Amino acid sequence: MGCSFSGLNALYDNANGGGDVWINENRFRILRQASFPNVFLVKELISDPNKIKDPSHVSDDGTYAMKKVLIQNNEQLELVKEEIRVSSLFSHPNLLPLLDHAIISVKASQDQSRKQEAYLLFPAHLDGTLLDSMKTMQAKQEFFSTLEVLQIFHQLCAGLKHMHNFDPPYAHNDVKPGNVLLTHRKGQAPLAKLMDFGNARPARRQIRSRSEALQLQEWASEHISAPFRAPELWDCASQCDIDERTDIWSLGCTLFAIMYGVSPFEYALEESDESPQLAIVNAQIKWPTEPNAQYPNDLNQFVTWMLQPQATVRPRIDDIVIHVDKLISKYSPLK
Repeated sequence: MGCSFSGLNALYDNANGGGDVWINENRFRILRQASFPNVFLVKELISDPNKIKDPSHVSDDGTYAMKKVLIQNNEQLELVKEEIRVSSLFSHPNLLPLLDHAIISVKASQDQSRKQEAYLLFPAHLDGTLLDSMKTMQAKQEFFSTLEVLQIFHQLCAGLKHMHNFDPPYAHNDVKPGNVLLTHRKGQAPLAKLMDFGNARPARRQIRSRSEALQLQEWASEHISAPFRAPELWDCASQCDIDERTDIWSLGCTLFAIMYGVSPFEYALEESDESPQLAIVNAQIKWPTEPNAQYPNDLNQFVTWMLQPQATVRPRIDDIVIHVDKLISKYSPLK
């Protein structure tokens, strides 16, 4: 589907949950706001299904998720264009696809200049995120089984592998349970899809000065969630090479969170108002002691393997996929 940078006006009524939006040749009715800020559940009214490249992404009932972004300056416009460009690069069953997009001019009041809005269309996943499921299970004092943990994690690894093996490799830069959509399926493992590519960038970067190091740290502090941020992004050396293994750290934190409901460094935020930086750069993991939250030592060792403070000894995604495959085979009931 193409991107429109001018033309069709979008009509919407945020307060009442009604109104229509045009995204290129397709017309959608806004049904309600979704569980994410600035994301709406919409229903197709006029459509051309041939414009969706992959027929598996065509909604049976015409329901989709639409992200709306208000653009007030050129910097915001460039950020939206970059998110659209990066989201359009990848095609993988465990990465949320961008189905269509439009950037349009909207009318402003007399005392304001004319603004633009971006509309990004995605498949709708009504079960919410992995974080939502974790909170629901915590309230019931429930936990994923060992096999469910591995099956969910395997899918995240598969999606991330697609990004890391891209040419050039891309880092997601914000892997965490809140950026994983989870769809529950009867008789099958939940379907996991990594989403939100607004922070994704080419992964490999040479840092050759203190100013470059501080610039990277500042960017990371603004865009990457603290409990999932790799040590090298907290304290970046003036002479170093950054690569996609920043995501591996976040992936290790996410595996811990799937198992125990929180990041391994969440305690550092809860025990004091200070930054969790010290706990993170020293990989001071706090393992839960509750008897109903126990997993095989294989999984705890797997987490520790990914949470190496030195990025150069951290595993790469191909190694992790091989290992998780072995663990799934080991803990499958058929074995």
